[in-house]
Amino acid sequence: MRAVAAELGTGTMSLYRYVADREELERWVVDLVLADVDPEAPAGVPWPEQVTVLVERVRLVVAAHPAVVLLLLIHRHTSPHSWRWSESVLGLLTGAGFTGRRRVVAFRCLLAYIVGALQAESLGPLAGPGTAVLAQLASAGYPVLAETARSAGGVPPEEEFGQGLAIVLRGFRAMLAEPSP
Repeated sequence: MRAVAAELGTGTMSLYRYVADREELERWVVDLVLADVDPEAPAGVPWPEQVTVLVERVRLVVAAHPAVVLLLLIHRHTSPHSWRWSESVLGLLTGAGFTGRRRVVAFRCLLAYIVGALQAESLGPLAGPGTAVLAQLASAGYPVLAETARSAGGVPPEEEFGQGLAIVLRGFRAMLAEPSP
């Protein structure tokens, strides 16, 4: 709260005129960031493309505010903008044939993918120093890791995210082709 107050040029206690505590402030921040995510799915395209658009919208908005990534999971239950996006995605999954437990698992998988990818992008980007260290490993001891790291430096975040999401959605399609448990 002190850091926020300093950023706003006010006293810490002044913040408590507007919010009850840090948790409420975090909820407002999450909802404010997610307000920029359009929850409407594009019409006239298959459900995987619609889901892709909605998921990529979240990535673009949240990537601009990387400090919010961890707060997404904590406060998504209290954010009306999160609810709107979730309702749209769940509607698409339902329309595709996901119901009950399968829909739960598919939705949670998407959330995990989004948050995990955003964390990886901000904390350990492929073009970052960690990848450079791995690329220098001795090929005798870690040939596949070193070669993969050398390739990784040239993969932009959008490509990494998009291709990973495509893999997840192919798995969803395969899941729909299987009989329900």
